[in-house]
Amino acid sequence: MTIKTLKILLVGYTADHARQICTMLKQGELHFHSEFINDVSALPKALVECSWDIILSDDVTPDLGAIQVLSYLAKHHLTIPVIIVSSRESDETLAERYMKAGAQDFILMARMARLVPAIQRSLKQMETVQHIRETQLALQKSEARFRAIASNLPGLVFQFLLNHDGTRIFPYVSEGSVMLLGILPTALMAQPELFTDLILPEDRVAYEELMFASAKHFSTWNWEGRIQVKSDPDIKWVGLRATPRRSLNGAVLWDGIVMNITRNKLAEIEIARSHAQLAELSSYLQKVKEHERARIAREIHDDIGGTLTAIKCELLPCMDTKPRKPDFYRQKAVSIEELVDYVIDSTRRISMDLRPGVLDFGIVAAIEWQAKEFSKRTDIACQFSCEQDDIPLDADLAIAIFRIFQEILTNISKHASASRVDVRLSEYDNWVHLEASDNGRGITDADMKKTGSFGIRGMRERCQQLGGDLRVYGVPGQETRVVVQIPVAGKVQSSKKIAGSSPVWQ
Repeated sequence: MTIKTLKILLVGYTADHARQICTMLKQGELHFHSEFINDVSALPKALVECSWDIILSDDVTPDLGAIQVLSYLAKHHLTIPVIIVSSRESDETLAERYMKAGAQDFILMARMARLVPAIQRSLKQMETVQHIRETQLALQKSEARFRAIASNLPGLVFQFLLNHDGTRIFPYVSEGSVMLLGILPTALMAQPELFTDLILPEDRVAYEELMFASAKHFSTWNWEGRIQVKSDPDIKWVGLRATPRRSLNGAVLWDGIVMNITRNKLAEIEIARSHAQLAELSSYLQKVKEHERARIAREIHDDIGGTLTAIKCELLPCMDTKPRKPDFYRQKAVSIEELVDYVIDSTRRISMDLRPGVLDFGIVAAIEWQAKEFSKRTDIACQFSCEQDDIPLDADLAIAIFRIFQEILTNISKHASASRVDVRLSEYDNWVHLEASDNGRGITDADMKKTGSFGIRGMRERCQQLGGDLRVYGVPGQETRVVVQIPVAGKVQSSKKIAGSSPVWQ
C-alpha cells in the first residue's frame, strides 16, 4: 500500500519554530513535504504554485497571522484545512475565535503532542466533506441530465404513488404534461384526479384494473386508452408504461412515461379495418367467381350442349336406309345450318365474356369498342377520346385496365341514373391514365363507405396490385368522376409514383 506524502505549508513561523513543528511531525511518523513562509507577499504565490493538504499557522505575526490566512482562504474560496499552532506561552482564550473563523483546531506549541492526531482528524474530515461535495455535485448533474431528458421526451414522465389507504399522489410530473394533457405539472401534482378525469369512461375501468394488478403482482403497468383534453375536440390515444417498486413507507411507487400514440393507434385501426375489408372483398370475389363459373357452365350446357343435341337429333333420321325425298334432306340441312350458326354465336359470346378478342387490337380499340357496346345496351351516350392511336401494354395490364373500365360502366348503369358518359384514355410519362365521368346523381362518401360497395373496393384493390391508384370524386346531383392511373411497367415502377403531380389530378 502506497503511503501518501502530505504537503504542509507553515505560515508565520520563525525558522526555529518551523523546525520544532517538523520534528514533532516526524516523531508522529507522518510522511510529508513542507515549506514555510513568514512574508505576507509570499502567501498568494505559495497557494498558487502548490496544492497543499494542510496549513499550519502561527497567530503572533501581525501581518501574517492566522486571521489573515483564514480571511485570504475564505475570500478566494479555497478549502484547505488550517490548524493554528500558536507560539504563545499559555493563552488558549483565542481558540473559540479562530474556530469560528474557520480553523480546524488550535494548539499551543508547548502542547504539540496532539498535533499529529489533529492533522489526521482534519484530513479525514476534509476527505468526508470532499466526498459529500462530489456526491452532491454528481446528484445535481444527474438531476439536470434527467430533467433535460424528460423535457425533451415526446411524452409525460411521471412518478405515481398509491398509498395503503387508496390515496394517490404524483410526486413528480415532467413539463410534457402541458403539451400532452394541457395541465401544468404543479396542478397535476396538487390534484392527481385531473388525469383520471381526462380518461374516457369506457377506458377508465381498464386503467384502474391494470393499475391494481400491477400493484398486487409488482408487474409492469401497461395501459392504452383514450383521453379528452379540455378545449380540444379531438380524442387522443395515449400509452402508459410504468415500473412499480416499494416506497419507504411501504406504498407502491411507479416510475413511468405516458406517450401520445394517436397516430400509431389510428394506423393500427385502419390496418385492421383494411384487413377486414380485404377479407370481405376476397369472400365476395370468390362468390362472384363461383357464380360466373356456374353461369358459363349453364350456358355451355344449355346453349351449346342443347344445340348439339338438337343437331344430333336432326342427323339421326338421315343415317338410316329408308328412302326419302330430296326435300327432306334439304330441310334437314337448312335446320342443321341454323343450329350450327346458333352454336357459333353462343361460342363467340362466351369467348367474348371470358376475354374479348378486341383486346388483340390494343387497349385503345378495346376501350372504344366497350364504350360503343355500353351505349347500345343501355341507351346512355358514351363519348370516348384518346389522342394516341395505340398504347402498347402487356396482356395482363391491358386486360386489368379493360376489366376496371367494364366495372366503371357497370356501376354507372346500376347507380348513376346518367344520360351521358365521357371517357378519356391517355399515356403520359410511362403512366396510363383512364378517366370516366357521368352526369348522374353524383356519388357521396356514404355511398363509397357502405359495406356492399364491392365494385369500387375491387377496382381500387386491382389498381393497387398493379402499383397504381384509383380515385372517385362525386358532386351530389351533378357528376361522378373516376380517375385511374397505373404505371406501364406495373409494380416495378410503383415507387416512382408521385401522387398529385400528375395532370390527371388537376
